[in-house]
Amino acid sequence: MAEHNSIAPIRLGVNVDHVATLRQARGTTYPDVVAAARAAVAAGADSITVHLREDRRHIQDADVEALTAIGELVVNLEMALTDEMIEIALSRQPRDACLVPERREELTTEGGLDVAGQLEAVTAALQRLHAAGINAALFIDPEAEQIDAAARAGAHHIELHTGAYADASDDADRETQRARIASAAEHAAAQGLEVHAGHGLTVDNVGPIAAIPAIVELNIGHALIADAVFVGLSEAVRAMRAAMDAGRRALD
Repeated sequence: MAEHNSIAPIRLGVNVDHVATLRQARGTTYPDVVAAARAAVAAGADSITVHLREDRRHIQDADVEALTAIGELVVNLEMALTDEMIEIALSRQPRDACLVPERREELTTEGGLDVAGQLEAVTAALQRLHAAGINAALFIDPEAEQIDAAARAGAHHIELHTGAYADASDDADRETQRARIASAAEHAAAQGLEVHAGHGLTVDNVGPIAAIPAIVELNIGHALIADAVFVGLSEAVRAMRAAMDAGRRALD
């Protein structure tokens, strides 16, 4: 069974996809994804997340190559459950990877991976990634069925989808969704899974999620890049780091 310390610091993974979105909008060479990654780490990020989508709408293969070539940088590669993406991960060797669902027409990832519905394929992908020494996670909804399937598939890590919490229409609904995530995190930790979370988190709503003891890492992107428009990326990361740490300290 995995152990978790209720007062241990929580890790921050910064997703820099939308730095690439800005670059791709004009087809320029800037802003530089690698420079953004270095700035985020200097400001308090523990790792850098990039989603190499099948349509290459933002992050490009060259970005993954450049980031994974930086030895001291912890890279988390989000990717679809496809042979192409698995081969890229095996070639580039990020420390971490996260299998996510992907539809080309969606603006952003709209739900968790249906592990229960494709258990054989997920199991095979995890086996290949783990054999290569890559820490592979599954991005799933906070549902017991999916958590149990993740454990059966041989996952060591999961990332809980926090979108319903972030999109809650009022305080009561937000608390319901927070409690759902907390229950799912405890259920996963009891099965020996390391629990991460993310999607839609902002400086204003991250505290209650950071305060869930079983969650050890949050991956955040869009809100940070949006805030960076006004205050700069380094300050946006520092503010998020502070908000997460404040939520964690509420456990003391």
